[in-house]
Amino acid sequence: MQPTLNGIRVLDFTRVLAGPFCTMLLGDMGAEVIKVESPKGDDTRHWGPPWLGDESAYYLAVNRNKRSLTLNLKSPEGQQIAKTLARQSQIVIENFKPGQMAQFGLDYETLKRDHPALVYASITGYGQSGPYADRPGYDQVIQAMSGLMSITGSADGEPYKVGVAVTDVLTGMFALSGILAALRHAEITGHGQVLDFALFDSQLAGLVNVASNALISGAIPRRYGSAHPNIVPYQPFRAMDGELVVSVGNDSQFAALCDLIAQPELKADPRYQTNPARVAHRESLIPVLQAAFETQTVATWVNALNERGIPSGPINNVIEALDDPHVQARQIVRETELHNGHTLRYVASPLQDAGEIRYPPPALGQHTESILTEWLGYGPEQIADYRARGVI
Repeated sequence: MQPTLNGIRVLDFTRVLAGPFCTMLLGDMGAEVIKVESPKGDDTRHWGPPWLGDESAYYLAVNRNKRSLTLNLKSPEGQQIAKTLARQSQIVIENFKPGQMAQFGLDYETLKRDHPALVYASITGYGQSGPYADRPGYDQVIQAMSGLMSITGSADGEPYKVGVAVTDVLTGMFALSGILAALRHAEITGHGQVLDFALFDSQLAGLVNVASNALISGAIPRRYGSAHPNIVPYQPFRAMDGELVVSVGNDSQFAALCDLIAQPELKADPRYQTNPARVAHRESLIPVLQAAFETQTVATWVNALNERGIPSGPINNVIEALDDPHVQARQIVRETELHNGHTLRYVASPLQDAGEIRYPPPALGQHTESILTEWLGYGPEQIADYRARGVI
C-alpha cells in the first residue's frame, strides 16, 4: 500500500525542531521533502554531544525521510532556484523571522502568482502579527511566557521547563494538521492557503484544562509537582523498591483501589466517595495511600492495579522506556544505516500509514546535485558553476 502523501512535494526551509519535526512527519507519510539548507547547515547539526559519526543525535532525531539541498538564498541565482522548486511543490514551509522570506522573493504573495494552489506555512515564535512578532522565539522562552513553567515543578519549589522541547513538538503537530487540511482544500478548490503557526499560540492552546481552570475561576494555577489539580489520586507513589504512578480517573476505580489495599472503609468515607470530595481532602487521603504502597514492590502494585482496571505504571528512565518489552513487540525502536556507515537507532513514527525510512537523515547537501538534475534538469557544468560561485 502506498503511503498517504505519495506524490506530494514539500519544499522545506525550516531548521532546529518545530518545522523539521513537522516535515519529518510529512516525509513519514510519503511526501517527497526537500530540506533546503544554507551552506552552513541546520543549527542542530552542531548541537552535540552525543554524536553518531559526524552527525549530532539532536539533528538525527527529526530529519529522516528528507533530501538535503544546500542553497544560498542571499544570491539571485539561489532565489531563482528556490522559486522554480516552489512552483513544482504542493507545500512550502519556512521558519524565518517575519518578512525574511519576502526579502528573498519567496513569500506567499509572490509565489502564489504562479502557483495559486500552493499551501504555504510559516512557523515563528510569536506569529506574523502582534507586538512580539519580531522577537526570536525559542522553546524555553515560550514555556516561560506561556505559563507552562509556572505549573511545572514541585509544589514548594521553583518553576521548571519540561524536559523535552514540548512547545516545538506541539507546534510541529499543529502545523502538520493545518497543512493537511489546507492541502485537502487546495485539492478540492484549486486555491492554496497561507498558514501562520506560532509557538506562543500553540503552547497556550496546549495548556488545555489548566487554561480553562484559570479563565473560569480567575485563580492563578499553582504547581502540584506530578499530582493533578482536578483529579485525586493521580500522582506518583513510593513503593518498596522504587516509584510508580497511579491514575484514578473515576469513582469506581477508586473503590477498586480501596479494596486492593484492603481499606474498603475509605470508599465509604464521605470525604473520599467522589472525585470533587477527594480533591478537597487530598491532604488527608494521600498519606494513607502512600503508607499502603510502601508495603509492596513496584512490579507487584503495577500488575495488581492494571488487573483491576486502575491505570498504573513504573517511573522509567528513558533507556528503560526504550527497552520495554511492549516497545520491542510493537517495533517502535528501529534501525537504519546513515551515509557515514553508522547504524542509527531511532523511534519510529506513530502514524499508522508511515512506512520504513526511505531516506536516512541526510548529510549536509547530500542530494544537491540529484535534486537539481531531477527537478530542474541542470547538467554537470551548470551545477559545477553554481558550486564554484557559492550559489549551492
